Amino acid sequence: MNGHSISKATLGRLPQYLQYLRRLPQCDGETISATAIARGLSLGEVQVRKDLAAVSGAGKPRIGYITSDLIRILESHLGHEKITSAVLVGAGKLGCALLDYDGFEEYGVKIVAAFDCNEKLVNTEKFNTEIMPMTSLNSYCEEHDVKLGIITVGENSAQQVCNQMVSSGITAIWNFAPCGLKVPDGILLKQENLALSLAYLNNQLYK
Repeated sequence: MNGHSISKATLGRLPQYLQYLRRLPQCDGETISATAIARGLSLGEVQVRKDLAAVSGAGKPRIGYITSDLIRILESHLGHEKITSAVLVGAGKLGCALLDYDGFEEYGVKIVAAFDCNEKLVNTEKFNTEIMPMTSLNSYCEEHDVKLGIITVGENSAQQVCNQMVSSGITAIWNFAPCGLKVPDGILLKQENLALSLAYLNNQLYK
């Protein structure tokens, strides 16, 4: 899968293309053009051509793409061939909102377990996901070969949680805590600052 060369904006539109193609009557050898996809989704044709070229190359002149092949290519780039398991630490309001969201699998990721230090939450389920104690994080990740972790705890606990994730074998971390984290070389870290994103939108209102 060559997803690393795809822009974030393009990646965000791939599920839309895939969903549209899956709804079409499927016949072996049937083709579809970028123009038809753009028209069906009310998107700009130039944008659709660029997006599809980024994942599958240019379509054939006057023919476009073989629909079944394009579906397989989109599924591959979205990780449908192998769903990546992720764990979440911090089953509070934000953590539960992420557990309740069912769109991650469209991008090849599934949150398989959540962890928390709150005894009232441990050994319960939220949105069909088991909440386990922090003491079980390392053994669970090692047993299930989990490489992706999501942090939704407070600022004071985030670095400690991050350290534990790294020690458990996790190599990619999505952090929602409002603080910077230190990770060893080779660990992928994506910082999500919700307040900053909202502040940016607010700032743009008055320009």
